[in-house]
Amino acid sequence: MVKRYKFKKILIGIICIILLVVVMAIILFFNELRSLASLKVIDDYPMYRMTYYGDYGFDEFLKSGAKSDRDIEKFVTKRLLKGLPININVTGAGCTAFVTKNDKGDTIFARNFDFTYTPSLQLWTNPKNGYASISTVNLSFAGYSKDNLPLPIKMKSFLALAAPYLPFDGMNEKGVSIALLAVPEAHLRTDDNKITLNTTTAIRLVLDKAANVDEAIEILRKYNIYFSGDIECHYLIADSSGKSVIVEYWNGELQVVKSDKSYQIASNFIAYNGLNIGEGYTEFERYDAVKKAIEENHGSLTQEQTIDLLAQVGVYETTGEDKLQWSVVYNLTDLDGYCFVNRKKENVKEFKLH
Repeated sequence: MVKRYKFKKILIGIICIILLVVVMAIILFFNELRSLASLKVIDDYPMYRMTYYGDYGFDEFLKSGAKSDRDIEKFVTKRLLKGLPININVTGAGCTAFVTKNDKGDTIFARNFDFTYTPSLQLWTNPKNGYASISTVNLSFAGYSKDNLPLPIKMKSFLALAAPYLPFDGMNEKGVSIALLAVPEAHLRTDDNKITLNTTTAIRLVLDKAANVDEAIEILRKYNIYFSGDIECHYLIADSSGKSVIVEYWNGELQVVKSDKSYQIASNFIAYNGLNIGEGYTEFERYDAVKKAIEENHGSLTQEQTIDLLAQVGVYETTGEDKLQWSVVYNLTDLDGYCFVNRKKENVKEFKLH
């Protein structure tokens, strides 16, 4: 009887310890678990949606920045992934983006992301010291692939928590939108008195901190930039007023390219000073196709026209491989939009920022 009593006492003690460990783990990882619990599939290509709960430490990151992808990996591993290592994997991309009006007179920002196969994620963030935003993340940069996806939930699902640092385009609550597009050249100069950011954290900076295009330019000027994987990029930026610019890095400085039209288009060529230095692929044909569609429709496009146009100009390889990974349209006036993946026009998904 005494032995049985001692056994029960030991068993109860073990159970209490296990429960305590579980409770402590839930407390420690509460926001991370809550974020991963929001992760869901919206297209089986796949594309996911997730809300990031809690502080992803961007203000802390901005104090030191990152001079290499390894620096970002170290910060994200320590700050967000609780020690789980991540390898940022970067390759080239060909994209098309444009800013114009829809048939209701709203300012829309549309973009294709053409790339090798990648799972993608629509991410909602709402930092305490910044603006709420929705962004599109290339999950291959976090190490995901066809054979390694974040759902069902497993240990490597935690890599999805790096998403706030990997946006490729997005829109914030002030109606500011930004997207990156690869270009063949960029001329950078490093100022030792400035913090350095990479391709995607520069987008996070604009989404979290800029209330209009002018603020976005001013903020970007305060930082050095390096391009992850040595893939040079420029940025199309617009706001709800309809103002837009292309930001490029040329002659060691941030250059601003404005449009003399009511719309603006960006593709994979240097637009600064009329240089038009391209990759030698389809960047000019895609640009011309978008220009023709907008002008034939007197500067405004319906949702159906916009979807058809994005699907039309998405890149095909000469081998026939479809490179179009996602298409997204942000309505900078109403703060909503829609997206689809891999030219699947029958599966358009709508979203709202709030």
